[in-house]
Amino acid sequence: MRAHALRPLALLLSTAACAVPRVPGTPQPSGAPPTCCLAEGLRIAERHRAGAIDSRRFTHETLWRAIEPSLREGAFRVEEIGRSVQGREIRAVTWGGGPTTVLLWSQMHGDESTATMALADIFGWLAAGASDPLRDRLGRALAITFVPMLNPDGAELFQRENALGIDVNRDARRLTTPEGRALKSIRDRIRPDYGFNLHDQSARIAAGPGGDQVAIALLAPAFDEARGWNPVRSDARLVAASIAAMLEQEIPGRIAKYDDAFNPRAFGDLMQQWGTRTVLVESGAIAGDPEKQRLRAINVAIILTALDAIATGRARAVDAGHYERLPFNERIVTDVLIAFGTLVLDGQRYPLDLAFTWEDPLGRSGALRLREVGDLTGAVALDTIDATGLFLHLEPSMLTARGGGRWLRLGAVAALTLRHGEGTQSEAVRRIGF
Repeated sequence: MRAHALRPLALLLSTAACAVPRVPGTPQPSGAPPTCCLAEGLRIAERHRAGAIDSRRFTHETLWRAIEPSLREGAFRVEEIGRSVQGREIRAVTWGGGPTTVLLWSQMHGDESTATMALADIFGWLAAGASDPLRDRLGRALAITFVPMLNPDGAELFQRENALGIDVNRDARRLTTPEGRALKSIRDRIRPDYGFNLHDQSARIAAGPGGDQVAIALLAPAFDEARGWNPVRSDARLVAASIAAMLEQEIPGRIAKYDDAFNPRAFGDLMQQWGTRTVLVESGAIAGDPEKQRLRAINVAIILTALDAIATGRARAVDAGHYERLPFNERIVTDVLIAFGTLVLDGQRYPLDLAFTWEDPLGRSGALRLREVGDLTGAVALDTIDATGLFLHLEPSMLTARGGGRWLRLGAVAALTLRHGEGTQSEAVRRIGF
């Protein structure tokens, strides 16, 4: 992976410019208010952060305890739209009185909570008493319905599936799950003009072949097998382009497109087919952000920017190329790759590569285990160590000794030293796993 450092959050918060991306040559409407931008969204995230949630693992009870004070203060309507398999309430929160309807749903996968945290922060901002031009614009133009936690049973164990072991996002066709039925029922009742499908994706994703680790992936999902572009999907693409244009100056190289293959069981694809202009937002990973608190703040900015682009009509003036030029997600096969080294074992030399994976790839923590050995040319890794000209000396814990022989053990926790020479007393260059 190429090294690419993200700017600190404090620097992002100091960004003053809030440029509105638009098609070159398209005049900015006279007297129109400025739209939300990353800096403003991040300021809102910082000032209105729901402090009761400070990590990405929390339960249904914890979430609602954290956001209920905000919901009591603002002009919200809270309703139960269903019950989970285990009987937990699935609630929708509606705010705003405008003519354009928007539906946002989060945590349909119980272990994907970044956007849920962001929604908790947005509720705090919407409930604030002081006058705010952005909030006023959204309230006049939009009627927004949020489903902050669609899969509360999955959240209880921090697992992807619901209590039946079903992936709720693959239940849009049969509607076997009460969670899926709740989402479909609210969609059918309010018939949203726009929808936001809010998820988290693996930390082991690059922005195109050899690209940087993806922080945010976007998608205007296909509505049919042909992946065509009807007016609904085209409008969704412009909203996604608004988000990409806002982010590309701050996290260049870390934005990607999700695979747009049509899935007839998936809610995002069928929402698009049902006529709701739908955008998928996937939160990936940022180094040094294991609890996704920086991505939480970026999600606040993404959501508010997208809502404002819809409310002001600015999305229609955005260059779709901001979206189309994004590289597709590329799966990273390993976390740490030691390339072009020479293994020393029982007096013999073996030119080879070693691939390792972290127990927790998001935090790059826990056990770092040996995954694969051999010629790994072309393997994509988060971190690559060039061991050209160096010798790899393994600790006994990485080997299995039996009957006078020794075997290199796949799955062993990393414990090795890169040295300049074959001998164990030669100069050490780097230690891995110590």
